[in-house]
Amino acid sequence: MTNQNYPSEPRDSGGFCSLGDYAAVGEGRTVSMLAPDGSADWWCVPHLDSPPLFDRLLDAEKGGYFQIVPDEPYRMSRQYRENSNVLETIYETANGRIRVTESINSTLAGRLPWNEFARRIEGLEGSVSVALHLRIGTAADTRTPWSHDTSQGNTWHVGKLMLMLRVRDEVEFSSCRDDGADANFIVKAGERHLAALLVTENKPLAVPSLERIDKHIETSDIAWKDWVDNLHYEGKYKSHVLRSALALKFLWYSPSGALAAAATSSLPEGIGSGKNYDYRFAWVRDACMIIKSFLYIGALDDCQAAFSWLADALNANGGEMRTCFKLDGGTVPDEKMIPVQGYRGEQPVRLGNNAATQLQLSNYGDLLDTAVLFIEAGHVLDLETSRLLGQLANHCADSWRQVDSGIWELPESQHYTQSKMGCWLALNQAVKLTHGKHIEPTWVGRWERERDRIRDWIETHCWSEERQSYTFWAGSAGLDASMALMHQYGKEVSPQRMLSTLRAIQKELGTDSKMIYRYSGVDKEENTFIACAFWMASALATLGEQDETETTLETLLETLSGGKSAGIMGEMYNVHTKKCVGNMPQGLSHLTVICAAHLVSQLPLPD
Repeated sequence: MTNQNYPSEPRDSGGFCSLGDYAAVGEGRTVSMLAPDGSADWWCVPHLDSPPLFDRLLDAEKGGYFQIVPDEPYRMSRQYRENSNVLETIYETANGRIRVTESINSTLAGRLPWNEFARRIEGLEGSVSVALHLRIGTAADTRTPWSHDTSQGNTWHVGKLMLMLRVRDEVEFSSCRDDGADANFIVKAGERHLAALLVTENKPLAVPSLERIDKHIETSDIAWKDWVDNLHYEGKYKSHVLRSALALKFLWYSPSGALAAAATSSLPEGIGSGKNYDYRFAWVRDACMIIKSFLYIGALDDCQAAFSWLADALNANGGEMRTCFKLDGGTVPDEKMIPVQGYRGEQPVRLGNNAATQLQLSNYGDLLDTAVLFIEAGHVLDLETSRLLGQLANHCADSWRQVDSGIWELPESQHYTQSKMGCWLALNQAVKLTHGKHIEPTWVGRWERERDRIRDWIETHCWSEERQSYTFWAGSAGLDASMALMHQYGKEVSPQRMLSTLRAIQKELGTDSKMIYRYSGVDKEENTFIACAFWMASALATLGEQDETETTLETLLETLSGGKSAGIMGEMYNVHTKKCVGNMPQGLSHLTVICAAHLVSQLPLPD
């Protein structure tokens, strides 16, 4: 996916770029968000959920960043290397052209002992004056950077972090201060420069040579390509599936196997909505859905690591369901407000997430359904995970009658229809696992009876004859786009009722671009939710609506990959500005692309 050309000034008067214009680089521990003007505006290091070293994304005036850009008017285009997360950007000025290749590096053997952010600058034509700017973030004024010179390069300390900026000796700094540095240099055709940031936390740094860092860019590229080569999707949407798979790989936290919901915090879902949340944690629901998408494309190592981590985290929680975990399996901190500007002034800026203490009943269904798919893909459960699944099925049987916060994590607890369907799915899949002798059969009779009670309860309390649709919650007249997930329940849901519900959702919550709002009334405070649109495509595919499915999917992919997108999706899409918004890369958005494309590939070929 190649961007259209950008002008030299992609920032608005407040110093912010459109969220849909960002690209990402990462290596399984950290993710940096890169603006069109060569500025790394977000980087949490040494871990994805660490305090940000660069946070210009949330504070244009005071935030940290690392920028390499022509020091003269330019136009630019960029794209990821094929089947890779190494990013290449071409800058063209009146005097020449350069290529900047960017990577947070790893090796063929895995992650490096330090964090290594490498940026190669190559002269292609003529000569270009290039500016380098480094500003070290203060984590909302909670730490103060300071610098000192070493024989290997300029070094900074900030909190527990030590940073070293490595450049060629001939690059002269116009300033080098406690909070960063600035330099200008000329890049001529045929020349190659390198600027790299090396970071450790409370550890000494073994300083690699510039040549070795440069080589790491290529070994990182090889590692990405090797990962893609082991996938097995060959459908008509292959380029979109692989790009979404690579985006999801940014969220796979290699030290533990956890899957983060997104790599950023507090990017607004809608202007003035106040819906700005910290997504740098692992939600059970999102992780299960990502595991399913990885199973569809054969990403076995990631599935094994993520499913094992999820089971370990739940076992460590006493076998009790929890909505989300830290990436190391710990407890997500309660929300606190951070005193920074916020993206385009949007408040609040949050650290932590209060959803961790919510009851979300559909998580049981997500987990048990993932276990079934894991086994159907030819894999095997261990005894401890088998016992855990039986325990959670019993918890679900005990809990399904309660009100909860629902899939949308709302402050008002209700008998949400989607939550009840998730409980039905959990017990149905537990029964299936028992029949396959994958979990202990002691309670199977109870699970069957409670499953049937849930089904009857849903049909009695959640179907509206007037609307000819399943409603948002029992007794509600509103609609919920997540009901498109009914397609997971197979023949237990009436095809007529499912299709009728989908038509009601399309009419009330849909848009001309096939994008869909989450639930009734929410269009007044936020944008369309990307995952809902792809859930709709998946549901239509399950019902055999082949022409409509393919039209929907192709329209969505064209919409989301157009303009200046680098292929990194946020949580939501503004149908007026035609830009992604919200936290990014958003796991739900990317995984639903894969799942919808997979279901389309299962449709019978036309005569």
